[in-house]
Formats: sequence, C-alpha cells, structure tokens
Amino acid sequence: MLKNNNLFLVGPMGAGKTTIGRFLAENLNLEFVDLDAEIEDRCGANIPWIFDVEGENGFRKRESKMLDEVTSRNGVLLATGGGAVLSKENREILMKRGYVVYLSASVGQLLERTAHDRNRPLLQVDNPREVIEKLITDRDPLYKEVADLIVVTEKRKPQLVAEDIVAAVGQSID
Repeated sequence: MLKNNNLFLVGPMGAGKTTIGRFLAENLNLEFVDLDAEIEDRCGANIPWIFDVEGENGFRKRESKMLDEVTSRNGVLLATGGGAVLSKENREILMKRGYVVYLSASVGQLLERTAHDRNRPLLQVDNPREVIEKLITDRDPLYKEVADLIVVTEKRKPQLVAEDIVAAVGQSID
C-alpha cells in the first residue's frame, strides 16, 4: 500500500524512471513530478548549466530542497534523479513519505539508453561505461536501502514494468 498515497521511483540514469513514472501516474491517478525537470523549471536553467556553474554540490543542495518540497505533498508519483539517494536525509525522506520502487537495469542497457543524451553531465566523459559502472557500484546499496520493491527494467516495455509495479502495490491498471 502506498504511504501518503505517494510512489517514488529511484534508480540510475536510464533505468526508465520518467517514462515508467508517467505511465504509472496516469494509471494510478497520481500527480507526476520529474525531480530534475522540477529543478530546471524552478531555476530557469538546465541541469548541465547548474552543474557547470554551481558544481555537483550546488546541484545536490537544490535537489535536496526540491525533494523535500515535492515529497511533502500527497498523491505524487516522483521520478527522482539518479543521485538523489546520495544524501542520508534524502533517503530518510523517501522512505518515510512514500512507497519506493528501485528500477534496476544492467550497465549495458543503461549505456544504450543514455548514449545520445547530452543532458547528463556525469556522462560527458571519454568513457561513460566506466562512469556508469562506478555509479552503480556506489549507489546500488543506497537504492536497495530505500526500496520497498526492486523491479528490473532490462529489455522490458515500460507498460509491462508499470503493470508489475501496480500489481505489487495492490492497485489495478484500467
């Protein structure tokens, strides 16, 4: 059952949080919020620009503030950014205020899904595979710590993943 009628999606970039989240929100009658998009709207600047100007620490402060604000509402389906779980405070907020689903995928799948996306500052390097591998190694235990449910999105249609999540939370998709 959903805590505060909220469902939060966590996982690495490219796992499908936004795509699956939109489908789930519509079918569960929840307000869809993409945390990164919310930050961009509020700042009037895109994520790469925020990273360039404020660094990752500046971005993480904005992310934590926005996460606290969005999760304090009821009836929200939140697609978090991949690094939202880095802060212990953020992890506690997620666990306390909603049902958390960890969307997992292999490094190869994540690389394939993010290959042409220039809006991911951490991957604008010579060896994105190495970056993704390190991010998964560092963050996987944190995703698991907050997760009420772990769902593998590997080579699966977003609708089927969403149906599995809905079944797990005891709701039904019309």
